[in-house]
Amino acid sequence: MSDRRIAVVLFNLGGPDNLAAVRPFLFNLFSDRAIITLPNPFRWLIAQLISRRRAPIAREIYQKMGGGSPILPNTEQQAAALTAELRDIGTVRSFICMRYWAPMTEAVVQAVKDFAPDEIILLPLYPQFSTTTTASSYRLWQREAQRQGLVAPTKLICCYPTEPGFIAALARGAAAGLAEARRLAPQAEPLIVFSAHGLPKKIVDAGDPYVTQVEAGVAAVASALSLPDHQWITAFQSRVGPLEWVGPATDNVIRQAADDGRSIVVVPVAFVSEHSETLVELDIEYRHLAEEHHAAAYVRVPTVNADAEFIAGLGGLIRAAVKRDDGLHIASSESSCLAGSRCIAAPAG
Repeated sequence: MSDRRIAVVLFNLGGPDNLAAVRPFLFNLFSDRAIITLPNPFRWLIAQLISRRRAPIAREIYQKMGGGSPILPNTEQQAAALTAELRDIGTVRSFICMRYWAPMTEAVVQAVKDFAPDEIILLPLYPQFSTTTTASSYRLWQREAQRQGLVAPTKLICCYPTEPGFIAALARGAAAGLAEARRLAPQAEPLIVFSAHGLPKKIVDAGDPYVTQVEAGVAAVASALSLPDHQWITAFQSRVGPLEWVGPATDNVIRQAADDGRSIVVVPVAFVSEHSETLVELDIEYRHLAEEHHAAAYVRVPTVNADAEFIAGLGGLIRAAVKRDDGLHIASSESSCLAGSRCIAAPAG
């Protein structure tokens, strides 16, 4: 075993751990310039307004989940599994760094600095790169690391939309969901809805590669399962506000499939742990929509969570990053990432 000390930093969104945290969580979200691009003080004022208005609705959502988001304990399970996966490459410690709620970047940078690593690997738990997720977390990390004097060599794994372990985990879940739908409604034609968080269309039109990467991952899963074209579709959920969002919208796809008498299998493809958009939006709201429109069956496939093949795939990315001595580079034109950043895209399966 190597005696190198390696810090693996897992970027994720975060979520309020109690109902009192809902409004400040929302304020942190909407005050991010990657989400609302207005300059301050306008962004601060808008974030105050939106968080105040949305907090009551959001509290109801988190109340349905027991009073808080499970994303931190889910991510802790992933971190523990990843640390175990990497025990052969040195002294590895996994740190969780949430963007909008604890543990947040300032505290995590300090914890990593105290660990005194020889190298830092930044691993987003966002499989697909977006300026609104990975880029936002990475910019804040760079800024805070510079402020605190954290100078260890740092590499960013920007994305892994078609990483083989990730695709294998998704395919296994989709196959199980398809089998369950056929058991529940053997007479109905099933439709697999690969659902990802949506983005405003203007962000995608500006060059954000997220949608392209979502579609590449879904195509890889469909290929792995030899799915005919009529049996699957990529859709996008969680629209908010008046802007035009990328489509098709997951709720519209579910409504149409239900009206057509099909059974529906929903597979989350951009979320790797359970949170409000899976446990409430998919499990409760969209299930109700499907039943209201008389779908033959509705099956929601769990997120990959700490699936062994998914974790092994992430471990492989980290091993590849650690082995490189020449500085990582942007490996795919689709994964433009950040101008001037040193990062690597996962190879296709």
